[in-house]
Amino acid sequence: MVKESPVVKETNAFASSDGSGVVVGFKHKRMLNEKKRKLEIVSGVESEKHVKTEDEKMKLMTGACKTILECMGEEPSREGLLKTPERWAKALMFLTKGYCQTVRDVTNEAIFSEQHREMVVVRDIDIHSLCEHHMLPFTGKVHIGYIPNGKIIGLSKLARIAEVFARRLQVQERLTSEIADAIVEAINPLGVGVVIECSHFCMVMRGVQKSGASTITSGMRGCFKKNPKTRAEFFSIINK
Repeated sequence: MVKESPVVKETNAFASSDGSGVVVGFKHKRMLNEKKRKLEIVSGVESEKHVKTEDEKMKLMTGACKTILECMGEEPSREGLLKTPERWAKALMFLTKGYCQTVRDVTNEAIFSEQHREMVVVRDIDIHSLCEHHMLPFTGKVHIGYIPNGKIIGLSKLARIAEVFARRLQVQERLTSEIADAIVEAINPLGVGVVIECSHFCMVMRGVQKSGASTITSGMRGCFKKNPKTRAEFFSIINK
């Protein structure tokens, strides 16, 4: 009689879990490992996959751009397009540089102890990002407000935090939440409010082609979410 190997037993037990400690432990460990790998990829930490150098990325992207131009019916070798693949690759690398940045990088320790407990608002910050659905731009303004809880952050750092997440493939809804959550994590304020108003070129240049349409999203945390008066004060300031 052929005996079943221990590996097969473990796999079968995992597939038909009966709630035993051994099975749960195996499943839990596997989930943690998968989560760790995802975090490594998102944070840019070198994982099992080879991390490409800038030159390798540029070579792949320029080659891809030439293919795209050919599929469009263009001739990549003509004078006006000779350097287009390289320019396009460099531009796209710049527009998505947020993947290589963290909030800690851009705040650069510009967080200070201060007992100010009134609202701080920086409004009309220019913001530019790429829609992840069509890789077309959406541009507009972001307004950020917070009430300190013993810590304040350099005013320019609010704009830089917004930039970190905007320079990635995005949807406006997620971008709004990521900015708000990053500020909460950085200084643990009493509350945070973020409002973004943008025009999306996927609605302007294609599809419904409505150039006058704008999209407004908001993200409220802490007292901005719980206290209607605080929220109303914030909106009155950014709408002046």
